[in-house]
Amino acid sequence: MVYTLEKLTIKPLISLWLRKVEGIGNIPKGIPFILAPNHSSYLDVFLAPSIVLSSIGRKMHALGNYYYWKNSFTSFFLDWWECIPVYVEHEKNAKEKNMLALEKALSYLKQGHIFIIFPEGRRSDGKLIKGHTGIARLALMAKVPVLPCGIINANNVLPKGKLFPRFARCEVKIGKLMYFDKYYNKKPSKKILEEITRSIMKEIAKLIGQKYNY
Repeated sequence: MVYTLEKLTIKPLISLWLRKVEGIGNIPKGIPFILAPNHSSYLDVFLAPSIVLSSIGRKMHALGNYYYWKNSFTSFFLDWWECIPVYVEHEKNAKEKNMLALEKALSYLKQGHIFIIFPEGRRSDGKLIKGHTGIARLALMAKVPVLPCGIINANNVLPKGKLFPRFARCEVKIGKLMYFDKYYNKKPSKKILEEITRSIMKEIAKLIGQKYNY
């Protein structure tokens, strides 16, 4: 039901602000993977999933800031999409709660579903900010590839602090799958997690014509 609604409403609406999409052929059809877009606008939350879902028609889940579950309206849709809340560091038992979130995400991936994670963790002003290592940890736990996705100019359509989109256009570029099987038999040290995260962010940077300097 939720995916039918997405095709009938969200996708046509999003197309009003979408100039073009490149790399549709890079979206795998029969395997679970993690979609990794950059994040500069609330528009990204609808934009990237609508493109991928229309191509493969499988279940997609997301990790999201627990803050959005405090609102009954947004929590309804997040639960409907079977999203998983994650917690910021200062929250009580945040580390334990986030490990449970990763385990739940892992179970979805093992069922053949897809996950979307914005590695930056929050919206930027259009310039890439440092990625978090949660995406690397989940990719290694699930032993699935990561699909980098570059979203260009979404911040011009719906900037931070704005409620209504502007009359602007954005682009989406989908990269090639990234495999990390060489790390599967190694302990996921901080160095390895940072190395993987950096490689993902650099691929996203290439797609949007930026440099990643972290």
